[in-house]
Amino acid sequence: MESEKLRIAGVADESIVDGPGIRYVVFVQGCPHRCRGCHNAQTHDFEGGTDVFIEDILAEIDADPLITGVTFSGGEPFCQTEALCRLAEGVKQRQKDLMVYSGYTYEELLELAESDRWTKTLLQMADRLVDGRFVLEERDLELPFRGSRNQRYIDLRRTREEGRIVSADEQIHF
Repeated sequence: MESEKLRIAGVADESIVDGPGIRYVVFVQGCPHRCRGCHNAQTHDFEGGTDVFIEDILAEIDADPLITGVTFSGGEPFCQTEALCRLAEGVKQRQKDLMVYSGYTYEELLELAESDRWTKTLLQMADRLVDGRFVLEERDLELPFRGSRNQRYIDLRRTREEGRIVSADEQIHF
């Protein structure tokens, strides 16, 4: 079986700003949203970045005992759902928390999931989601884990359990 690849812009191996705990962050390459003021504008071009093997990313995660979770950021993770689902399987096998950033709203992702099994699967495996496009006019540097007030920090586990969107904000402890 050929190894699965993912196109990335880069990684951050011990981030404390891309979700709770110490996180390994995968910045995927390619984004259709192209938000004005995006702090990862270099990730927009779908032709940019580098192809990496998923097992190489998992090996880096395994090599660092401090990592408590993994974050998929971008670019737009929901443009590479099949490969990210394969990576997410490895993350969950390692009992790591999974957080995903998306320029799509949760409602838009649910609509996409109706016709795309990989989107549905990635949403089911993720523990947290920051959703919505970055809006420069609503930029707020005081918000934990997101850049603008329109974006939501969603506890996906509780959202699935309760059948309504549940904010993860109250779980933040500094």
